[in-house]
Amino acid sequence: MPTSAKTRSAPEKAAFRTRADEVYAQLKRDVAEFSLVPGDRFTENEISERLGVSRTPVRQALFRLQQEGFVEVLFRSGWRVLPFDFDQFEQLYDLRMVLETTAAHRLCEADRRVDRSVLDALADIWLVPSAQRSADGVQVAQWDEAFHCALVAAAGNAEMARVHRDVTERIRIIRRLDFTKQPRIDATYEEHGKILKAIRANRGDQAAMLLRAHIETSQAETRKITLHQVHMARHASRR
Repeated sequence: MPTSAKTRSAPEKAAFRTRADEVYAQLKRDVAEFSLVPGDRFTENEISERLGVSRTPVRQALFRLQQEGFVEVLFRSGWRVLPFDFDQFEQLYDLRMVLETTAAHRLCEADRRVDRSVLDALADIWLVPSAQRSADGVQVAQWDEAFHCALVAAAGNAEMARVHRDVTERIRIIRRLDFTKQPRIDATYEEHGKILKAIRANRGDQAAMLLRAHIETSQAETRKITLHQVHMARHASRR
């Protein structure tokens, strides 16, 4: 007789949660990489068979993605990938901009003690000669995320940093597309470098202005790339 959820041991429950997390991460990658295109329909059984897991962790993963607005359940006919909600993404980018420009001003306040080692560590990545820059889009995307999170955390408001981390997680699925083209990687190095120099010189207004322009450009490029990728994925699926 199958073991019920109530009678599973702690190790079994932990393993089950781990499988659900793995399925969640894989399905989110599928959406981010356009293996699952907005409008695609699928069943829990199809996902279970493809990933080699039972339906329960698949269902748990899908419920998480449903709460985040990536999929919806269809009455008696499985699940559907939802279109990207650009209105929501724009609201999240607006919130990100408020948090980061506020952090930039605070980092430049004369009476605020800032851990300079944080800025030095960021400079070791972003203020380097062109020949030493990374061309690995995945790596640069991770460094970019860490750069912005580090600036907000260094401002010293734990709640502001927590909200910023949540925003970062929610926009990651489209934000990473900004690093699929070399010109965007080059631009990120240049823009991060200017932001860092302004902060290290305690020029708060300039740092905030540079951050705002940087985020707005990234937001526009990400939307354009996302729409193009969706179009290409749909076109390929019809062949």
